[in-house]
Amino acid sequence: MGDAEAGDYDGLVLPGGVANPDRLRLTSWPSLQTDLRNAGAEWVDEEVHVDQGLVTSRKPDDLPAFNAKIVEEFAEGVHRGQKESAAA
Repeated sequence: MGDAEAGDYDGLVLPGGVANPDRLRLTSWPSLQTDLRNAGAEWVDEEVHVDQGLVTSRKPDDLPAFNAKIVEEFAEGVHRGQKESAAA
């Protein structure tokens, strides 16, 4: 996927669990919080958390809240503070 362009997509959903968060360090199962904090992240214990349009959650029980929030974020479009090129 070296030819992928961010502007070609409205969003990206990465399945959770332990493998993707362990490699990407975006969202995380609670067992990864120490690693994330040690790397300088602010880890929060919330079923869904949004930071400039980036939606994260912790575990499968959070999926209803996560799904509702990503639909809301797509509907809202680009937020202040996000790159304007993402709107193109």
